Amino acid sequence: MAAAPPTLVPTSSHWQHTIDPQVEPLAERWAATRDPVVRADLLERIVLIALPVADALARRYRFRGIEDDDLEQVARTALVRAATRYRPGQGHGFIAFAAPSITGELKRWFRDHGWAVRPPRRLQELRPLLAGEEEHLRHSLLREPLDSELARALDITEDDVTEARVCAAGYQAASLDAPNAAGTSLADRALVAPSVCEWIETREALRWAVERLDRRQRLVLRLRFVDDLTQAEIGLRIGVSQMQVSRILRTVMTSLRSALAQEDLQHPVA
Repeated sequence: MAAAPPTLVPTSSHWQHTIDPQVEPLAERWAATRDPVVRADLLERIVLIALPVADALARRYRFRGIEDDDLEQVARTALVRAATRYRPGQGHGFIAFAAPSITGELKRWFRDHGWAVRPPRRLQELRPLLAGEEEHLRHSLLREPLDSELARALDITEDDVTEARVCAAGYQAASLDAPNAAGTSLADRALVAPSVCEWIETREALRWAVERLDRRQRLVLRLRFVDDLTQAEIGLRIGVSQMQVSRILRTVMTSLRSALAQEDLQHPVA
């Protein structure tokens, strides 16, 4: 199976027209013989012919936190299983039978192994539904949907919406060694207890950064993080839309992070 796969055109119709005609005669011979040596040879030939399908399906799931080699291994193993279960003459051909089996194995692998901190299966299944409904409502409402609107659309509670959002943070762990804007890493702070002096310096730097915000920015900051109001409630309080509140908060948080990063550069962690 180490042979280099041919150039791929990753469409089902292409695979069915190019791979199925090669696989079907071999599958018929495999089903008809009981000689283990012959069966093993035929099975290997079927898998080699269909290998581009497995690899292409694996590539659809790249950049989601799992190594490419692991994805290919799962897809190829699923291909072998599909080849041993396939019965020629039944259904719509080998590709129509094998492709859903391979995709199903990839999805199960993500469900079982793709989480750094694995949430309950209910939340795993709810997360993509929430993302899809959020995008749908964003286009139909022309604004960010409220949690209550998402909950009503999916027939769940607002707590379920919150939990589904939070569980996304457990999908991929952040590296402790990844550098931040100050040139240090999360490990520098997470693994080394800050001294009282460092806490005082951070508090003073934050107070100085907040004082540099304009009056409306400070008000939005207080309403959100002290009074714990939602963006919609803040918008009603100050007379702007939820989208504008979101933009104000992003600007505020970017400004505060920048100010604290500058402070870290001036006083690096030892």
